[in-house]
Amino acid sequence: MTLFQRVLLVIAFTAALPVSAGSGKLIGTAGLNQLEGAGGGGIVPWATLSGYDSDSEVSVNAFLTRVNLDDYRLQVAGASVSLYDRVEVSVARQTFDLTTLGGDISQNIYGAKVRLWGDVVYSAMPQISAGVQFKDLQDEAIANALGSADTSGTDYYVSATKVHLGAVAGYNLVWNLTARMTNANQMGLLGFGQTSDDDYEVMLEGSVGVLLNRNVAVGAEYRQKPDNLGLGEEDWWDVFVTYIPSKSFNVTLAWAELGSIAGAPDQNGIYLSLGGQLW
Repeated sequence: MTLFQRVLLVIAFTAALPVSAGSGKLIGTAGLNQLEGAGGGGIVPWATLSGYDSDSEVSVNAFLTRVNLDDYRLQVAGASVSLYDRVEVSVARQTFDLTTLGGDISQNIYGAKVRLWGDVVYSAMPQISAGVQFKDLQDEAIANALGSADTSGTDYYVSATKVHLGAVAGYNLVWNLTARMTNANQMGLLGFGQTSDDDYEVMLEGSVGVLLNRNVAVGAEYRQKPDNLGLGEEDWWDVFVTYIPSKSFNVTLAWAELGSIAGAPDQNGIYLSLGGQLW
């Protein structure tokens, strides 16, 4: 049984269980786990932590994400722990399937995030968090052949997230803005930097969504990307719908436009993510 299948079984099991952490938070305000494991949207980390824990609780989450593109397939399995509504730690395993070329590329990502101040709902100002993601590429041949400077690297980011109750025709509005310092090529799956220039750049990322009711949200995201390798790496965007029947389970379906990847243009497709809070 693969790691992807094991996590799927865990999520399916926990979807039927009550959550023990999170009685003090509104459903939906914890967000999801994004592609690199951090709490947030689908492709963008948010200032929210991944669990529904209060300042006296600990929560644990697991998630699976699959993105089917024209020429590639990305699978992500991971977990995160949120501690006392203050600190989040996460781990994710990305597997990038080169369906037209054969083989795959794997990457491990270890993340940490700290809530600096504010509350996504109850404070007048947005919730602000700072995070770090250490990325370790397991399959180095393609990154080296393309001229990447390194096969491991670290991203640093600061996020601001706010929920405005009843702001859009009576519906709740959520927005997020993230500034990321990075030199990763395609999140690190194609290495980091370029042999003649491995400097970091600041990339902006954003999300906006409307909660149609307690259990359904729709929205869109945008993520700037550096083009270190000169392969025409493009910015990403998606539109999504998320269903959150309970605090122990969520499912997100999105259409993702990821542009050119490793010289293959128009990499667009379906994004599906399942998440579950274990406790």
